[in-house]
Amino acid sequence: MPSIVEYTDQKRPMNKYPVRIVSPVHSGPCCFSAMEEVGGLQQEERWVFGYKRCKKCGFTVRVIVRELVDERLQANLRETLKTSFARS
Repeated sequence: MPSIVEYTDQKRPMNKYPVRIVSPVHSGPCCFSAMEEVGGLQQEERWVFGYKRCKKCGFTVRVIVRELVDERLQANLRETLKTSFARS
């Protein structure tokens, strides 16, 4: 899954969401209490994710919120359970 975040210590942190975010390579002590959501939730393939960025140092991470249900796999499981527990 490609990311819009570029991790580097060679450039200043920059928030050009949703196109690009430049983030320091490492988090700082400020990140524990200064993280805020950037933009809304997004979906790519079966993943729902968002970005969190430190208001003080600019460190950014992508946060996976959840995996979406694989409808085909769910249907196969449902059918398997039906046949496995069917009364003869």
